[in-house]
Amino acid sequence: MPVSADEIALVRAFNRDYTRRIGVLSAGMLDSPYSLTEVRVMYELANREGVTAAELAGDLRLDRGYLSRILQRFQAKRLLARQASRADARRRHLRLTPAGKQVFAPLNRRSQEQVRAMLCGLDADRRRVVLDSMRAIHIAFTAGEGGDPRARARALPVPSAPAGTRSETALRTHRPGDMGWVIERHGEIYCKEYGWNEQFEALVAEITAEFIRKFNPSRERCWIAERAGRRLGCIFLVAQDSTTAKLRLLLVEPQARGLGLGRTLVAECVRFARASGYRKLVLWTQDTLLAARRLYVDAGFRRTAREPHHSFGHDLVGETWELDLWPHVDVPVPG
Repeated sequence: MPVSADEIALVRAFNRDYTRRIGVLSAGMLDSPYSLTEVRVMYELANREGVTAAELAGDLRLDRGYLSRILQRFQAKRLLARQASRADARRRHLRLTPAGKQVFAPLNRRSQEQVRAMLCGLDADRRRVVLDSMRAIHIAFTAGEGGDPRARARALPVPSAPAGTRSETALRTHRPGDMGWVIERHGEIYCKEYGWNEQFEALVAEITAEFIRKFNPSRERCWIAERAGRRLGCIFLVAQDSTTAKLRLLLVEPQARGLGLGRTLVAECVRFARASGYRKLVLWTQDTLLAARRLYVDAGFRRTAREPHHSFGHDLVGETWELDLWPHVDVPVPG
């Protein structure tokens, strides 16, 4: 999908505003004699053991000559020490000296105070939006850089919730207002990510309306994943007949992906179906929904049918998947 001029302008405007707010344009970062790059190099040296200059240059995407000059300045000021690796004498490990740590410590504190002051100016709702958006940006731009995206996501700190709210993601049953959110987010997300038209939103509306009209709380369930009052995902289990249940409408918000939430929702659905006495759990999906299909495979589902069809404005391949619930096998929920 081509990038529009308006999208480019929005990113550039954000960059200009944010760099101004954190003081990047100043001659010295955090009222110090050190540049932003120098402070960032100090941060890496303070928080990584056994790092080499080559590794720093690669991870920070710095020109090796430029990094070398920074390290030479640090060494001249007795902020940096180099130590030969025990495994390979040709490798030189870098570390901050006690003097270097004394220089970095107040800079680190000032950076924390600067961010605290920025966030204190926001109420709880706006702060949550900002932090969730930052996390979503981080995950989106690192998803294509290799490695395990869930590991990358876990490495990013999860902000604590404001006082009086829950910081952990919790699963709850549905309540008034949830069905409207389910319909809206399915329509918006699948349009944006797959180009599906309003026919899909209409189908979701039909499924949720039927769920509410025929809801049997002893054998059916809707789970809403929520953190700090914000909905992050959902999944439904509905009865198909006395022995078979259907898994429907699995959704995880983009900013919450890669954290194991989808796996947790599927596992909870399977556990409830088994506890309710069903012998089989079935679902219908599309072969293009790769992330969801991986979750179903991991939960033990097997594909039993494929059928081309034209729906939601596209030529698709629908798939039926089934999970035998008998004999009983526990499905672990990620911790």
